[in-house]
Amino acid sequence: MTGQLTFPRQHARTQRFTLGAPRAFTVSPDGARLAFLRTRSGTDRAHLLWVHDLDTGQERIAADPAALLGGAAEELSAEERARRERSREGSAGIVGYAVDDAVELAAFALSGRLFAAELRAGTARELRVPSGVVDPRPSPDGRHIAYAMGGALRVVGADGDGDRAVAAPEPGDPEGVGHGLAEFIAAEEMQRSRGFWWSPESDRLLVARVDTSPVRRWWIADPAHPDREPAEVGYPAAGTANAEVRLFLTGLDGARTEVEWDRERYPYLARVHWSAAGPPLLLVQARDQRSQLCLAVDTASGATRMVHADEDPVWLELFPGVPAWTPDGRLVRIADEAGKRVLMVGDRPLTGPELHVRAVLDVTDDDVLISASAGPEAPEPATGEIHVHRVNGRGMERLSEGRGVHSAVRSGGVVVLSSTSLTDPGATVRIHRDGKPAGVVASVADRPVLTARARLCEGGARRIPCAVLLPSGHREGDGPLPVLMDPYGGPHGQRVVAAHNAYLTSQWFADQGFAVIVADGRGTPGRSPGWEKAVAHDFAGATLDDQVEALQALAGNHPLDLTRVAIRGWSYGGYLAALAVLRRPDVFHAGVAGAPVTDWRLYDTHYTERYLGLPEEQPEVYAANSLVTDEGLSGAADPARPLMVIHGLADDNVVAAHTLRLSSALLAAGRPHEVLPLSGVTHMTPQEQVAENLLLLQVDFLKRSLGLA
Repeated sequence: MTGQLTFPRQHARTQRFTLGAPRAFTVSPDGARLAFLRTRSGTDRAHLLWVHDLDTGQERIAADPAALLGGAAEELSAEERARRERSREGSAGIVGYAVDDAVELAAFALSGRLFAAELRAGTARELRVPSGVVDPRPSPDGRHIAYAMGGALRVVGADGDGDRAVAAPEPGDPEGVGHGLAEFIAAEEMQRSRGFWWSPESDRLLVARVDTSPVRRWWIADPAHPDREPAEVGYPAAGTANAEVRLFLTGLDGARTEVEWDRERYPYLARVHWSAAGPPLLLVQARDQRSQLCLAVDTASGATRMVHADEDPVWLELFPGVPAWTPDGRLVRIADEAGKRVLMVGDRPLTGPELHVRAVLDVTDDDVLISASAGPEAPEPATGEIHVHRVNGRGMERLSEGRGVHSAVRSGGVVVLSSTSLTDPGATVRIHRDGKPAGVVASVADRPVLTARARLCEGGARRIPCAVLLPSGHREGDGPLPVLMDPYGGPHGQRVVAAHNAYLTSQWFADQGFAVIVADGRGTPGRSPGWEKAVAHDFAGATLDDQVEALQALAGNHPLDLTRVAIRGWSYGGYLAALAVLRRPDVFHAGVAGAPVTDWRLYDTHYTERYLGLPEEQPEVYAANSLVTDEGLSGAADPARPLMVIHGLADDNVVAAHTLRLSSALLAAGRPHEVLPLSGVTHMTPQEQVAENLLLLQVDFLKRSLGLA
């Protein structure tokens, strides 16, 4: 390629500027070492394992995948590909690792092979075990490594001796039984990516046994390669059977005791926590997600006792880092109380309505480290900001500074704080030891060729969080601009954040001549429980109404041409874009829908049933919120507006049937539209050429559709 590097090519080549940025930090309890992952440059896809010496400030490579594989290309098993798809991992090399309690031994998989790194020495070696290794994890004492492989959970000595299966399918088990890996629903929707947990004493494990045989089978074909067999996937669509999950206390000799709870009433194993502070904790949910139990496990018998029960008439949210024990044995949880989301330790709330608690990051004798955004009674709206606080019975202290999005990891006296801002690209990672600055972890991510200039504000009577981006160099008096709404707009997807890189693509679209608006309406996270739960049974009404309200409110003080309004989005944002042009053509004049859900009966159980209920019990809710039903288009209004629909044919999350059914219904209704099928592409689009050209094709379609070309 010659000439100046364009933003679409750079954006694709750098995987959205994530390559070269340090991530996955782990601090040793003695405060001496910090392990993390980082690629060599902003365009290198392969992550290396690094160690930062906190005494000297020096960094060294602990494991280099190119050296360990002898320069050979990576080969991924189907299980590893699925794990990466669930975590939206598009890079290569060492994409994940686990450590012992001392952070001296790290374990990771490459090409299905098992490797261990000595973090003090900075050396790595392969352990000779059967191929197909997934999610290896050292025991807390560093003497063993457990890993999943071929339906079994195996354990090997850290010296490479004694490899054996401690949990495996048994004669008579149905096909589809496996041990030690999270099932689809847990990994995709519950943010539980693990299927086994070591005891603090390193003498046994909790191992999930997953039986996928009840799950409905779907087949995903690659039309570009008709000679290949379709891939069979177990997909638990709304209203159909989930995988059956059981949990076993498993010894290193394979002896096992089943953990007992009412699995019929509480089939979802949402969280597992096992620390030295108390017995194992389980969080189990009812299928309708309106009730859940926190259970303590008797490790002698496998019996459980209830520690806490929650009920909510709408649904119960799951949160990172909880439930957990404090070192003195009190339960740590996040709860929705009286319209606010608070940190609970024991029976006492430690935060109030000024904070909206999002995650527990660390628990010590003295305090709890949390991340939180502004709550319903915060003195300032702090739109898009997320901060790190330490909280205890005496009060709270904010550790992060400056307007931005902040996160942290902590061990002992060391805090690693990662911070973004609206003005600077990427994230800055600062190390603090005993409350004092102790260095930074460098990023080698590429600097974007453009600068995002997002203005954060609130729009409409509901004070909808918004970001507005105008073309670079736009001056007051230049006249109104065609508008591009650029939302995600649904649950678990906050787009209005105080982070520069979050708006790079929006700015690029703005620089093509649009006023771009990103609006986080009801259903999006980070504001209040009531804001999130306002979409119950009403995706199509609440989320679309809020996009319209934000647009019309911002037109009062921004140069917006409301006669030329387009909308684009991916996944839920794709659903919202198609919904907008079909049901509000009076407002939206063109749309680009990427990987849209079009028939909610075809989306998964845990997500869809939480918001819409069971399809057999509330078919009218599904019909009202879907774009297509068995009868054709649902709720489409006139006039017909231009719509481009994009879908990866290998998508196993939002399967391509969503787009095919929408296209058929549009054709039957005589509505022109464009469909862009992406062969071999999943729900992600990591391929450089595909990702680049998708942006170019979208802007071309939007200009043509709005009469700008």
